[in-house]
Amino acid sequence: MVFVVVLNSCKAPQMPSIQKPISLPEFYASGIPVDSSSAKVNWREYFADDYLVALIDSALQNNQDIKVALQQIEMARSGALATSAALKPRVSFAPTAALRRFGLYTMDGAGNITTDILPNKIVPIHLPDFLIGFQASWEIDLYKKLSNTNKSALTKVLASHEAKNYVVTNIVNEIASAYYELKALDAELAIIDEYTLIQENAVELIRIQKDAAAANELAVKQFEAQLYKLQEMKFGLQQRIVEHENRINFFMGRFPQPISRSAVSIDSVKLKTAALGVPTQLLLNRPDLRQLELELQASRLDVQVARTAFLPSLNIGSVLGTQAFRPDLLITKPQSLMYGLIGGLTAPLINKRAIQADFDFANANQLATLATYNKQIISAYIEVHNVLMLQRNLVQSHAIKSKESAVLVESIDISDKLYRNNRATYLEVLAAQENALETRIELVQIKKAQLQSQMNLFKALGGGWR
Repeated sequence: MVFVVVLNSCKAPQMPSIQKPISLPEFYASGIPVDSSSAKVNWREYFADDYLVALIDSALQNNQDIKVALQQIEMARSGALATSAALKPRVSFAPTAALRRFGLYTMDGAGNITTDILPNKIVPIHLPDFLIGFQASWEIDLYKKLSNTNKSALTKVLASHEAKNYVVTNIVNEIASAYYELKALDAELAIIDEYTLIQENAVELIRIQKDAAAANELAVKQFEAQLYKLQEMKFGLQQRIVEHENRINFFMGRFPQPISRSAVSIDSVKLKTAALGVPTQLLLNRPDLRQLELELQASRLDVQVARTAFLPSLNIGSVLGTQAFRPDLLITKPQSLMYGLIGGLTAPLINKRAIQADFDFANANQLATLATYNKQIISAYIEVHNVLMLQRNLVQSHAIKSKESAVLVESIDISDKLYRNNRATYLEVLAAQENALETRIELVQIKKAQLQSQMNLFKALGGGWR
């Protein structure tokens, strides 16, 4: 009857069924040629700027987030080594010394007072006990509980490597983005300096005209105000340059210092066009998706391990050594030789609620990981799609803005000539200068956005960590 109760208590629940991850579309968009994804391109080849490559190299050596990720890999590896050791017998060297006194009204005590431990020597009431030997214990891997635990730990080690790769991807993208932001700010600063020089000459000219009664004080003040506005804009740009330099310094793990960069203008910078490949390559190239896929595999193994807790476990123990009541007798053989072997089958009987809770937790974690994986797959596809649409729109925007800028720059000369011939007001001259300035800065911003969209596409496809 007791055996039947034990058997019933060892009944394990069925493994829960789990849906497969969602499938990605076959292509990103119609009309886009399918090619091998550029995600496998090394980031050093993708960024041709030697200054940028040097900055990224330094960051990958000194960034604190990468150091944290590397230690997390070591922690995961240590956990895997611990689970691997559980598959093997545990052997320990266990010398012991003890002093015992058995009660006289016990079987041992009553027997000892009438038993010789040596010829003509009764077992002493205070009995020393010395033992030198080895102890071993081994849990037999029934139902693959220990091996699945080890597989789960090894899978988590691989997931931690992918987590580190994703950190690298983000750092490469962040530094490149900040670097090209600096290039854009340098271009804007050059434009401001150019227009400041133009405005300084205009102020001198309007003052001469005022002295000649060809202009009034109001015109002088308007031109001076425009000059002050340009000077103030320059200070704002200089502050933003410092902030973006320090953003790069932060990722490089160092204190503020100037960031060296190439003298090539941002208009001349070109990045390799990222080849899309097919959406399913995201699962192979993106570290965040690879990490979640591995975590999903580990969670499945964790459910299997939790299920085996409902089943009996078999443990074998043994001891081998020499034992005597005096140290000098320990080397006497075979009289002092001792050994033991025991095997035990243990089954859960009372604490099934706790075991069930562990099983439910592991299953819930598996479902949550699957949902997170599906969510990230959708997010990755949308991320690529958004960047593709942005790139198309930026091409159109840059073409139109270039035409607008050319027209407005030309309008400065026209307004100046008309003003000198009293056919335009000074307000029209100021408006022409301001509009041309804003448009040229906007053109730089669009170029920067184009570069950043190319970098973001490279990252979205899974590039940047190789």
